[in-house]
Amino acid sequence: MNHEKTAITKRLNKIEGQVRGINRMIVEERYCIDILQQMQAIKSALSKVEDAILKDHAAYCVESALESGDIKEQRKKFGELVDLFSRMKR
Repeated sequence: MNHEKTAITKRLNKIEGQVRGINRMIVEERYCIDILQQMQAIKSALSKVEDAILKDHAAYCVESALESGDIKEQRKKFGELVDLFSRMKR
């Protein structure tokens, strides 16, 4: 994950600020739709972080397992992805 670490960290810091902003909006009793719009923005931002981490995993972790020729490691990396996507369906 070192390859995208800086970009991912920046995105997560921004998301952290957005979450604090939502908390302030709730304390200030701001309009519900405004709060919900900010929550949708956070979900979208988290989805982009998730995509970046998944791409990094495929590009480096899975690729490394494939290049190693180690069948056990290849199955493990593939199994991790299957398990992750299975949990996401629920």
